[in-house]
Amino acid sequence: MSFRFPLLSDPDRSIARLLDVRRPIGHPLASVPRRVTYLIDPAGLVRRAYDVGRHIEGHAEEVLADLEELTAAP
Repeated sequence: MSFRFPLLSDPDRSIARLLDVRRPIGHPLASVPRRVTYLIDPAGLVRRAYDVGRHIEGHAEEVLADLEELTAAP
């Protein structure tokens, strides 16, 4: 599959710290950041944010639909 936009991976969790998506201290998965998807426009503006959590069903379809809406010609 090919995308017309970049994807970001965060193996060292530096972006998780920057975007404050870390779990609270004492949480059983505190060392693992929450799963959040962002749609960021070319100017760097966050256009959509999705806190996925355990609700993965339909997530990809929702993101792709929003991406299509955001990139549609006016």
